Amino acid sequence: MTDNAKAPLLEVKDLVKNYHDGPNSRDILSHLDLVVNEGDFLTILGPSGCGKTTLIRCIAGFEDYDGEICVEGNPVSDPGIDRMMIFQTFEQLFPWKTVKKNIQYPLKINGISDKDELDRIAEKHLELVGLKGKGDLYPHQLSGGMKQRVAIAKGLALNPKIILMDEPFAALDAMTRNKLQGELIRIKEKENATVIFITHNIQEALVLGNRVILMSKDGEIKINMENTIPKPVTPASEGYGEMWKVLNDALWEEDGGEGAAIE
Repeated sequence: MTDNAKAPLLEVKDLVKNYHDGPNSRDILSHLDLVVNEGDFLTILGPSGCGKTTLIRCIAGFEDYDGEICVEGNPVSDPGIDRMMIFQTFEQLFPWKTVKKNIQYPLKINGISDKDELDRIAEKHLELVGLKGKGDLYPHQLSGGMKQRVAIAKGLALNPKIILMDEPFAALDAMTRNKLQGELIRIKEKENATVIFITHNIQEALVLGNRVILMSKDGEIKINMENTIPKPVTPASEGYGEMWKVLNDALWEEDGGEGAAIE
């Protein structure tokens, strides 16, 4: 590394994860290496059971592991506000709290007590995700897409270094999913956020990611590629078909020809 080169935001070295839940338990992640730079939007593809979710749970500090994970050179051993995880389920919010108070709750836990400051941060992030004026609603009054927007606002409010997203749009209808993909790109660019995003959908991986990795069923990285297609990415974009085919063929091979991640 030259003197002017910036160190990676996230480094994963020789990562191994085995749950040891049986006499013949296998490694879910097998000597995996990964580097993520500040501002990356990394999308992760792979067949079911390849360790995608386990990987980001290790990065989040939710799992123990063998190997090394560092954020800005600091080893990861526990959860921390520098890494926020957003899940697939819509039920990530406290149903008895308003939208605004859901966003404020983790801020209070992390030492912010001034009411004006709490209100300012909540309102700023509600506007960021397109929910200005919705702070006094309760989760049961929101659609699935709106709940996911609140979950994103809640994560961003803590100003994390890395946002970890585990198929957050998978349960949404196609129209809402497409809209939130566009919103997420806008938010990422505005905040210069670093995002690691799991998906089973090749199109989603190419629409969102500036980098795409594809994991093998053995818990290794099979493909690690830059996505150079200019945004906004559509199936009509130059180079889209070629990249889609590379990823689809690799997924088909991993699935034994029994169905790759489609779309």
